[in-house]
Amino acid sequence: MTSDTSTSNGSPVASRQGQSPLEVLRRIATRPPPAARDEACDMCAEVIGAEHSHVVDIESRQLMCTCRGCYLLFSTPDAHQRYRAVPDRYLSFPDLALSSADWDSLQIPVGLSFFFHSSVLGRTVAFYPGPAGVAESELDLSTWDTVVAANPHLGALTQDVEALLVTAPNDKADARCFLVPIDACYELSGRLRMVWHGFDGGTEAREQISAFLDHVSQRSRPVRDSDVDHNQPGPTP
Repeated sequence: MTSDTSTSNGSPVASRQGQSPLEVLRRIATRPPPAARDEACDMCAEVIGAEHSHVVDIESRQLMCTCRGCYLLFSTPDAHQRYRAVPDRYLSFPDLALSSADWDSLQIPVGLSFFFHSSVLGRTVAFYPGPAGVAESELDLSTWDTVVAANPHLGALTQDVEALLVTAPNDKADARCFLVPIDACYELSGRLRMVWHGFDGGTEAREQISAFLDHVSQRSRPVRDSDVDHNQPGPTP
């Protein structure tokens, strides 16, 4: 049952328990802005810490920093909503089958890219880092069908909120793949934009990528059959 509390000026405000996403958005208009020095929830303006959750706007692909309460409102996997909570899941694919020919046919100009399935577009989108942050591949990703067919565990990907991070160093036989939250990819892109030099990013960018991959590798566990949801669209173009 929803209970009522009062704000500092005495006006009643409904508690979060039992509120719909629409009601949460309505609270934005009535909540006073936080102090400039504080980071705030992009939905309800509550002060949040440096470590906080994210919700993604699937139409604009924008991330929103959220408090725990607002985050949980959009965490139902099957809900048909514009906003979706970004999970905190890291998986590795130790048996990844990705040949040099497969990677070359994708024509990704750098040795790192991430792929996610957009429910709005109804297809997989590929991004790769560059001097402007991230660039979306405009190329035909039909080869990705071949990669997914050879790696059914890639079906563990949750559309809109998770990405498959693929790194292919100079020796394509050493390609690695991780499933990561979509906000982790944005974080990496932001870091690279600040240090990227030249065509390949330069030494600093390579160091950032290496440190990021080490962090992802440490947090990841090997994918299992139970991770694959066969009822949702797969990561196909």
